[in-house]
Amino acid sequence: LVGFCGVKRDLMKVLAFEDSYDIEALLISGGADITKLELHQYRDSSEHLVRIAEFEPEVLMLDHFMPPYTGLQVLQNLVQAVEKGAKRPPKIIAISSASMANQRMLQFGADLAIRKDLLATLDIWP
Repeated sequence: LVGFCGVKRDLMKVLAFEDSYDIEALLISGGADITKLELHQYRDSSEHLVRIAEFEPEVLMLDHFMPPYTGLQVLQNLVQAVEKGAKRPPKIIAISSASMANQRMLQFGADLAIRKDLLATLDIWP
């Protein structure tokens, strides 16, 4: 398996900030092979920049409506941190159930936007 950065590894590193849905269960129910993922999910967005920097995900998923910072605020903070030298995850996915929230995150730098129930249909999963 080759990750987004061209680095050969066994598992794709995925980090999700999502407070109400179990991302692993969504992926499994949609047929994704989660045995090839190292998935970390946080149910709140506190310490989001530290969590992103420490884990260095290949895929970052952001729900819009979560405490204490919205997915859009997390994305905006990440964009500012990247401008100052932080590492940007290769794929940032807006996963709000509200299409307007997803559109806003696309405007501010997300690479993809999808409803949570369709998450497993993305062609990024190994």
